[in-house]
Amino acid sequence: MRLSHPHKAGFTLIELLIVVVIIGILAAIAIPRFQQTKGKTFTASIKSDLRNVAGQQENYFYDNEAYAANITTLNFDSSEGVVVTITEANARGWSASATHPAAWPLTCAVFYGQAAVLPPAETEGVLKCTDAP
Repeated sequence: MRLSHPHKAGFTLIELLIVVVIIGILAAIAIPRFQQTKGKTFTASIKSDLRNVAGQQENYFYDNEAYAANITTLNFDSSEGVVVTITEANARGWSASATHPAAWPLTCAVFYGQAAVLPPAETEGVLKCTDAP
């Protein structure tokens, strides 16, 4: 004679709650790491765009004996979301800054020649950011 078990097979409410809590803890650990990685990606895009602007400014200077006063003149396409602004440009130097709305308040800047120092940049030709991760 076979005895049947009085309980049906399945998970109890407590077991399900424990699984949900464990998943919540894992998500709480993973989400900030993911956001930090995205921040580093935005920073890399901003820096890369400013370096590319520097190269295009030199090409423009070679042809025109002055630096371009705006991004449109350089025919420059920035990375998605990156906003590059040329603050000063003439025959003696130029300065520019860049930011990304999702990385705000991060701002990077660079200046060349006799252009006015554009914070956070402090040294000519050295790209510097306010809060690089």
